[in-house]
Amino acid sequence: MRRTLLPKFILVFGCFFILSFIVSSVAATSLYRTHLEKETTEGMYREANQIAAGRLAQSVGDDTNLTDVYSNLLALAACQNMTIQLINNQGEIVLDTSTAYSPGTTVKLSGFDPADWTGNYYQKGHFYNFFEKNMLTVVAPITSELKTRGYVALHYDPARLDSERYSLMNITYLLLLIVLLLSLGILAAFFLLVHRPLGRVLDAAEEYAAGNLNYTFPVETDDELSFLGASLQYMAGEINKSGEYQRKFISNISHDFRSPLTSIKGYVEAILDGTIPPEMQERYLKIVVSETERLNKLTSDLLTLNNFDDKKVLLDLSDFDINQVVRDTAAVFEVLCAEKGISFQLTFDSREQMVSADKLKIQQVLYNLVDNAIKFSFPNSKIYLETSEHHEKVLVSVRDTGEGIPPEIIDKIWERFYKRDSSRGRDKKGTGLGLAITREIITAHGEHINVVSTAGTGTEFTFSLRKTKV
Repeated sequence: MRRTLLPKFILVFGCFFILSFIVSSVAATSLYRTHLEKETTEGMYREANQIAAGRLAQSVGDDTNLTDVYSNLLALAACQNMTIQLINNQGEIVLDTSTAYSPGTTVKLSGFDPADWTGNYYQKGHFYNFFEKNMLTVVAPITSELKTRGYVALHYDPARLDSERYSLMNITYLLLLIVLLLSLGILAAFFLLVHRPLGRVLDAAEEYAAGNLNYTFPVETDDELSFLGASLQYMAGEINKSGEYQRKFISNISHDFRSPLTSIKGYVEAILDGTIPPEMQERYLKIVVSETERLNKLTSDLLTLNNFDDKKVLLDLSDFDINQVVRDTAAVFEVLCAEKGISFQLTFDSREQMVSADKLKIQQVLYNLVDNAIKFSFPNSKIYLETSEHHEKVLVSVRDTGEGIPPEIIDKIWERFYKRDSSRGRDKKGTGLGLAITREIITAHGEHINVVSTAGTGTEFTFSLRKTKV
């Protein structure tokens, strides 16, 4: 299986960083340009108002010599990297720090209108076609005695801002590089904390998919991925157990089907070829019928268990007297018990004990439990059937005084096809499914069944039922 998560993550990370770098660069360039332009023009405007309010600019409207004014403004313009102009009310430049001062010489600005500067303290352009390139310009009026005597214009080449902007962009690029290096730590953390553990989970999944259900997933941390791996390992273990159970199931059912089929085939062939004389055929045909009934019971039990496994069993709940069901079940086995000298002792808390359950299935439970008790009871012994009320439950118990169940196998009796003897020959009529069906029925009712046994003394099965509410 091709694993592409890490390359995809790196690709997404790279695309994200490149896109972030481009967007950040464009945005920073625009923001820096706007910021520097605003900061510069605000400084120019303050400077222009200071010049306009100073004594030197008051002479703009006089015909006096402006040499000293020019010298001072030239020094200031050189210091600020700006061009300073003094403009009279006629829109004529009487002093310009970008050119040599020539007394009495003026330059007329075509279309100069002070109203253009109302509400806008700076403009960007050619300043009435005076400059050949765009300039940042601020204009401040020179007033004296409530009269406008002229204007101070400060011009700044915006190209000078680019060098400052480039310096700031270099700092920005350096910060972006630092962010990239730090974000590589996120990539490393992803690899260590997500990708590598996920790879172990995928390795485990591949091993399980390949059939290696005994593969052990290394749990190193206590996070979701480790929990996922542990869950996969648990699932694989359960599947492995299920596989072993299926193999055992097939082996057991094959044995239980093969034995009666072999007997039936052998007796029928013996009758057909004359090995069994006519006067003895009836006896062996009865054996064939008995084996056929055994196969029929085995098939019926398997279908019952299959219905429980598929969760398709619908209980037909009704209210009935469990004491009467116990009596009826005991009556069914009277003939068989008489042959072995076994007797029943019935004990009830009350004459009538109503419960809510599926009557037919509870009859099957009692039949299986009593049948087992008879099989493993000693001759001339007793089997005790008892019902008792316990809070909201009715407890039903079947106790024999037979050979009991050894402690080492008591947990196995609920397994399908499990029989006490490994040869499976002690009880040819048993299918090994009775107790499995019994537990499934009780569990379907939402109740419990327990067993207590002492070897050589006897066994007691007790299950609960919901008492009918009056």
